[in-house]
Amino acid sequence: MINTKKQAIYTAFIIIGAGLLIYDLIDTDDNVYIKIGGLVILMVGLYNSTKQWAKDNPKDNEESSEDEQ
Repeated sequence: MINTKKQAIYTAFIIIGAGLLIYDLIDTDDNVYIKIGGLVILMVGLYNSTKQWAKDNPKDNEESSEDEQ
């Protein structure tokens, strides 16, 4: 079952992180903290989203284990 609340939070992390990185590219001042913060938030969102997607689709793991036997 897809947990839409968690997925929405992870999507928000991805959007906020990407927004911070894009803002840093557009801004004339180089602020390392914005780059690091944007990258960390983006990676946390991506990592948790892929974990959620893997949990939502267990059929792939079952099919591959049947093929190996």
